[in-house]
Amino acid sequence: MSEQVSRKLPSRHLSRRSVLQSSAALLSAPFIAKATAAFGQEKLAGTGEVVVCSAGGPFKENFRKYVSDPFTKVTGIRVVDVTADDAEPQIKAMRGAGRVDWDVAPVNALWPAYSQLSHAGAFVPIDYSLWDDEALKGVPEYGRNTHAVLAYSSTSLLVYDERVFRKVAPKSWADFWNVKEFPGPRGLGANSYLSDLVFALSADGFTHKGLWRLTDDMVDRALKKLDEIKPQITKWWTAGGETIPLVVNGEYAMTSSFDGRALTAIKSGAPIRMVWDGACATDNYWTVLEGGPNSANAQKFIAFLNRAEIAANFTQWTGYSGPNLNQLKYLPAELVPLLSITPENAAKIVRFDAPWFLEKRSDGKSNAEHTQERFLAWRAK
Repeated sequence: MSEQVSRKLPSRHLSRRSVLQSSAALLSAPFIAKATAAFGQEKLAGTGEVVVCSAGGPFKENFRKYVSDPFTKVTGIRVVDVTADDAEPQIKAMRGAGRVDWDVAPVNALWPAYSQLSHAGAFVPIDYSLWDDEALKGVPEYGRNTHAVLAYSSTSLLVYDERVFRKVAPKSWADFWNVKEFPGPRGLGANSYLSDLVFALSADGFTHKGLWRLTDDMVDRALKKLDEIKPQITKWWTAGGETIPLVVNGEYAMTSSFDGRALTAIKSGAPIRMVWDGACATDNYWTVLEGGPNSANAQKFIAFLNRAEIAANFTQWTGYSGPNLNQLKYLPAELVPLLSITPENAAKIVRFDAPWFLEKRSDGKSNAEHTQERFLAWRAK
C-alpha cells in the first residue's frame, strides 16, 4: 500500500489543490481498470520507493487507490505521497537547501516558477523508452515534452442553467454577451484574466486558433468588449467552488466555471450544461526532479500512469482528463462527452502559448504580468 506523508504550502489565489478537490469526492462509476502483470512489463519492475507530490484530500485518496496502489502491485515499487497546494515553491526551497526529497511533482506551465525551474535544470529528461506503444500514440505530441509530461488540463468554460434556457440554449460566448435573447445574471472570474479576455474575444468574432497569444491590440479589443457585459456581471467569483452553487441557486443564469466542477455537478444530477466553444485550458505537467532520491523509479511511475487503462482511472476518479486519448475506450460512454480530451471538445479549446506569456517585455515585466495589470486596472474602474 502507498504511504502518506503530508506537507502543506500556502495557496496562491485559486490553488491547484482547490481545483482538484472540487471533483474528486463525487466521481463514481463501476469501471476500475485492473492492474495485471501484463501492464507492468519487466522493464517497469523494481524495488524500493518513489516519492510523489500531488494535491491532498479526496484527490490524493483516489489517486493513491486507482493509480499509486496499482503501480505498487504491478512493479513492486512503493509510493510515498507528499502533499502541497503548489509544488513549485517547495521545489525551489529543496534545491536551495541542496537536498531534493521528492521524485515526481506537478507544475503549472503558465506560472513563472516553472519556467525558472526548468531553465535552472530542476527537471530530468523523461525516459519515453519505458512507455508502451498505446501511451506513446495516445498522448499528443504537445503533451510529451523533453522534461515534462502533460498530467491534466484544467479547463475554464461556459456553463448554464438548463432550467432557464429550456427552449433555446446558449452555444457560444457570443450568446453569453447576447443578453437580449439570453437574459439573466452572469458571472465571470475576478482573477481569471487570461480566460476572461479570451471569452471576450471569442464573443467578438475571434476563432480559438487566433487566441494563443494576447497582444496589446487584442487586449484593447477584449476590454472594450468586456465593457459591454460588465453591467450584467452580478458577481465576480473569486473561488472555483462558488460557480456551480450560484447557478443551482439561481443567482447565475450562466457563468464561466472549471470543467471538473461542472462534470461533478452533472454527475450528481445538477441542472448544469457545459459549452466547450472557446474554452481555455491551463496545462499541468508531471516532472521528474533532478537530484531526487529515486529517479529511476520515478521514470517508471510516469510511464505507468500514462498507460491507457491507468489514465482512464486517473480521469474517472480525479475528475480531470489525463492526456492519453486511448483511454476513451475504457471509460463509461456517458462520461466521454463531458471530457476535454474528446476530439470534438478538444477542437474548440484555446491552448495558450505558455513560453510567450512568460517572455519579458522591454519594461522587464512578462507578457502575462502586463496583461494581468491591464485587466485588473479595467476591473477597478
